[in-house]
Amino acid sequence: MIGGDLAVHRLGFGAMQITGKGIWGEPADRDECIRVLRRAVDLGVDLIDTADSYGPYVSEDLIREALHPYPDGLVIATKGGLTRPGPGIWHAVGRPLYLRQCVEMSLRRLKLERIDLYQLHRVDAQTPMEDSLGELSRLQQEGKIRHIGVSEVDVDTIAAMRQIVDVVSVQNLYNLTDRTHEPVLDYCEREGIGFIPWFPLATGELAADGGPLAGVAGRHSATASQLALAWLLRRSAVMLPIPGTSSVAHLEENCAAAEVELTDEEYATLSAL
Repeated sequence: MIGGDLAVHRLGFGAMQITGKGIWGEPADRDECIRVLRRAVDLGVDLIDTADSYGPYVSEDLIREALHPYPDGLVIATKGGLTRPGPGIWHAVGRPLYLRQCVEMSLRRLKLERIDLYQLHRVDAQTPMEDSLGELSRLQQEGKIRHIGVSEVDVDTIAAMRQIVDVVSVQNLYNLTDRTHEPVLDYCEREGIGFIPWFPLATGELAADGGPLAGVAGRHSATASQLALAWLLRRSAVMLPIPGTSSVAHLEENCAAAEVELTDEEYATLSAL
């Protein structure tokens, strides 16, 4: 339950990869990306995460083209606060007027009257946090945002943010091989805040032939990526992985990870890696 009133399945879709190389421009196969989005909904995915900086704007445009008018219960989460001067380049901008523009333009591109989950993509060191979040709070009061989330923050920052707005989700880097933000996940668990791990499929050298994932994967006839997702889903009830892809076949493989049930021993083995 995001924010106490948005029920979603805990395996969503991250729409960053339906853009060009460097998260810049149009995808190599636009039609396949449209099929990916529609197939995700067919498979029961009801949380799609995007951002105005993906493309920029390309991801939001594709979501509208593929899925509007949106089916009941589909939650589209987007983000603002990063500018894109070129491929692979990201700069944080949290000025209130800029964030207001981001929200207004995302509403227009997605053809929404209200964004169910709007996330501050990054904290801007040049703008007081109170100003950035204060503007999102005003947009929330105006009915343009339903819930507010944040990204790439530590526990102290989240606690300070919650003095300004009701933070319902946190999107941080987290996966089987990088658990730097374990304290943030623990905090979100205690406080009932959704935790959205980005880059959730990373397995690194653990997935090598004969590596520690091989035996568990073989017993489940699963891939290393599927095990990584299954481990995340088992790790916490507030975990909302959003694996992304531009391939229907890869999407179907990712969604099948929800059916992988790790034994207590397997979960402990993966957790100890």
